[in-house]
Amino acid sequence: MKDTFPAVESAMSVPRWRSLLFVPTHVPRFVETAHERGADGVILDLEDSVPQDQKGEARRQLPECVAKVGRKGASVLVRVNHGLRALAADLDAAVIAGVDALVLPKTDSAEWVLEIANAVSELERERNLATGRIRFLAQIETPGALQRLAAIASAHPRMVAMALGPEDFSAAVGGAPEFDLLLAPNLSVLFAARAAGLLPLGFIGSIGELSDTHKLRQAAVHARRLGFAGALAIHPTQVAIFNEAFSPSAQELEWARKVVAAENEAATRGVSAFSLNGKMIDPPVVRRAHEILALSSNN
Repeated sequence: MKDTFPAVESAMSVPRWRSLLFVPTHVPRFVETAHERGADGVILDLEDSVPQDQKGEARRQLPECVAKVGRKGASVLVRVNHGLRALAADLDAAVIAGVDALVLPKTDSAEWVLEIANAVSELERERNLATGRIRFLAQIETPGALQRLAAIASAHPRMVAMALGPEDFSAAVGGAPEFDLLLAPNLSVLFAARAAGLLPLGFIGSIGELSDTHKLRQAAVHARRLGFAGALAIHPTQVAIFNEAFSPSAQELEWARKVVAAENEAATRGVSAFSLNGKMIDPPVVRRAHEILALSSNN
């Protein structure tokens, strides 16, 4: 059963996350500088980047880390573990003031999302935290999850974003994280997220691409043209690339302003479709122009 949230919480706006930077919670020097990297959000990782024997200490450090990485207003996210025992300990540590969202790895069913949501709600009530404030970003990392994307995306009001985990997904199907393998699952995540009103995050390629910044920039620009809103970064050098790629260009802004101006003029003539520079402009194109301008104002 879904929790019933107060209207103010259930109607929270979708965040602007062009870049979400992973930071291993157990490495102080990375935590100390994370707020200076320019990311829209920082993901304090308790999962893959933290060795098993250091997870307990990472959890103990979490309140201090949350305060540090959020100093300049970035969203603060925490990636929890998937295994039940580790997950329970992670939730106990992560459901605290200052945490905006949890990243749920290997999400494979709506039922799993609901179980975690119920546990988070219990902790929020026990700790007098605003009910429903902590959102969920689901990582899709198994082929089985692709069959249940619609249910996962609409599983709970806490759901705010979805992203394909390219490395884990590729390994799960016995392949390499290459374009041909990742295109279809990324598009499936994109469509399911948009249908549910969530942020689709990611690009068609390996998240581990660090050396070829030109290739990474091209992949990110292509992802935005496909409809993705941002991407997860595993290195600070990726942040600026994603922030730029997932923001409207000067040419796009100029085009959008012209479309909106022409729309206003057409409205005085009582028409909703009109010609601009030799191209037909109708309501879907106008909507895209308004969305581009809205993105610019949110940067």
